[in-house]
Amino acid sequence: MTLRILLPLLVAIVASAEINPKITIHTYVREDIFAGWMANDMDRFAQGEKKLDEVLQSRPAERGSVLAWQGGSALFRAVTALKANRMDEFESQYAKTLKLFAEAETFGMKDPGVFAAMGGSYGLFADRLPEQYRAAAWAKAYQCYSILAKAQMPAVEQLPLHLKGEMLGGMAQSAQRTGHEEEMTAFLDKMTTLLAGTPYASRAAKWKENPAVAAKTSLVCQSCHDGGRLEPTLARLQKAAESK
Repeated sequence: MTLRILLPLLVAIVASAEINPKITIHTYVREDIFAGWMANDMDRFAQGEKKLDEVLQSRPAERGSVLAWQGGSALFRAVTALKANRMDEFESQYAKTLKLFAEAETFGMKDPGVFAAMGGSYGLFADRLPEQYRAAAWAKAYQCYSILAKAQMPAVEQLPLHLKGEMLGGMAQSAQRTGHEEEMTAFLDKMTTLLAGTPYASRAAKWKENPAVAAKTSLVCQSCHDGGRLEPTLARLQKAAESK
């Protein structure tokens, strides 16, 4: 396929994502933001940030989730600046993180995606913060994952692997980081049974076998969220529309 043909198709994909109300903000921005978080692709990451800015006003029903993703993006920029010893930038971006998360949380009871985005952001980056900030960050992560667990545990067996694994893993890890040892153990047990044969269960088993590794390793981001990728989602929606 030539570039002249491909470019209009790519533009159409982006445009349809912006206007299709069935595309959540999480699906719309996740791959771009994660390209920065996981692969240090800052051009793609900046593209995700631009998307968030564009939809902040156009999708008022998802404002909380947009703010939460923006807070996570600022948190990533904060820890990136910290690693490079750009302390003024770190402090500025971390202050921005806290402000965005605080506003996002006001929408949380109407939009559970807020707690997923905030908890996941802290789950990835709290250990990279300066020591004086870590306890508060993990306490907030524990709060977010506890809210998710309360909502999702009654139907946990029906959840897709990624959603199930990230909730259980985030709950166990944030419990460990905040000193809730019994709760950590309970969720590690759930991971080994409900996620048997997956990387989540393997990592949970290692935590149980050798508790010393728990403080140095992570339980989150052990699988890809294939079902939530933008292009396949758009393709499914297009196919469903054509079949009507």
